Amino acid sequence: MGTATRLSPLDDSFLGLESPSAHMHVGWTALFEPPADRPRPRFEDLRRHISMRLHRAPRYRQKISPAPLDMDAPSWIDDPSFDISRHVRRAASDDLDQAVEHCMSRQLSRRHPLWEVRIAEQLGDGRIGVIGKAHHCMVDGVAAVELASLLLDPTPDAGAREEDGWLAEPAPGPLARVAVGLSEKAMSPVRVARGAAGLLLSPRRLLSVPRDAPAALGAAGRTLRPATPVEPLNQPLSAQRRVARVERPLRDLKQVKASFGTKLNDVYLAASAGALRQLLIEHGRSAVPLKTMVPVSVRGEDEVEGFGNRISFMFIELPCQEPDPERRLRRIHMETTDAKGGDPGLSEATLKLAASAPRGVQRLVSRAMASPRMFNLVVSNIPGPSEPMYMAGCELKEAYPVVPLAQGHTLSIGMTTVRDRACFGLYADGEGLADVGKVAAALERSTDELVEVSRR
Repeated sequence: MGTATRLSPLDDSFLGLESPSAHMHVGWTALFEPPADRPRPRFEDLRRHISMRLHRAPRYRQKISPAPLDMDAPSWIDDPSFDISRHVRRAASDDLDQAVEHCMSRQLSRRHPLWEVRIAEQLGDGRIGVIGKAHHCMVDGVAAVELASLLLDPTPDAGAREEDGWLAEPAPGPLARVAVGLSEKAMSPVRVARGAAGLLLSPRRLLSVPRDAPAALGAAGRTLRPATPVEPLNQPLSAQRRVARVERPLRDLKQVKASFGTKLNDVYLAASAGALRQLLIEHGRSAVPLKTMVPVSVRGEDEVEGFGNRISFMFIELPCQEPDPERRLRRIHMETTDAKGGDPGLSEATLKLAASAPRGVQRLVSRAMASPRMFNLVVSNIPGPSEPMYMAGCELKEAYPVVPLAQGHTLSIGMTTVRDRACFGLYADGEGLADVGKVAAALERSTDELVEVSRR
């Protein structure tokens, strides 16, 4: 009899948030320079290259299996009909943004493993475009970058070993699944009690409570403080998506960071705040503070190749009402410093507590936590490779993240770094925020303002 790995409460919550208009996939767009000293790889070569690396990512050959009677979270089981040609396809267009928008505007089928790669063999500038997406229940942003890097090598000549005869394991029967589910439900109160007992029996942890309480209360206050929905950022979603990209030398952001003694993430958030301020003004809205959810990786060094979500969330108020770029940056630095002093795991803890409740209650909790009453938008910073990386001899030049949109949110902003470049990916609803290109231009100007004041 085979085994099945059940989804965690956080992973399961991303399944519950999905709808025909809210596609909960994490994505990325990568640009590669073909080699000058050898023939450029064809589509078939690149698909074969990806296929030969799948032994490094076993979750990519597994699909979702609902629990009997929907009594619990679904599980991952091997897909006996796995076919690489279903998951790695040619891009719909040689125009990269059009190809990304076509790919991201479609839900992943739950009948098969929840990922897809589209390849544009030759873009107008001669480079190769690779578009990837995987459901958020399967990977978080950091894991998505790590999984993308499974296809990459540190040298152009590194080879990939062939598959070693993978065979799908049979799924466990429904009676076995029901028994495991009932056992897990029965153990939930015991785990809560153990957590409380562990605190009481640990003098070190108990003594740290008074010291940590103010920071923890501050973190809880930021999390639970309701957001005010703001148009055009918070309105019903359509199924269509638009994307925009901004590329900057990483040294620009590092210069601002060094000049004002902040973190790189503070600079990124301040640049985003300036762009969002301009967006609100151009749409005839007052420039007001925006409550922003910032994913925080809690993935340990021994989990870099793990699957599922190892994230928590910080909630930061972006001072979009502030016209001065330096004051925006300093306010954000104070916010993030205070937030990191507390416990950013309140959202995850809430989902774990809800895991022992009926499925309907779990769905209500996850939707409430992703509501525009909880936050206005997601802004995410995802670390990328700092050294040269290659796919089938082609050098990675740029990579842009796609941060998913929950219902009621029309814009997300992600940033990743590739060597000495900062790559911003803007992802928007195609109807509610069709002018996402203007937001990208505003982000460029906002970054310029920060660079300028850092040189004074």
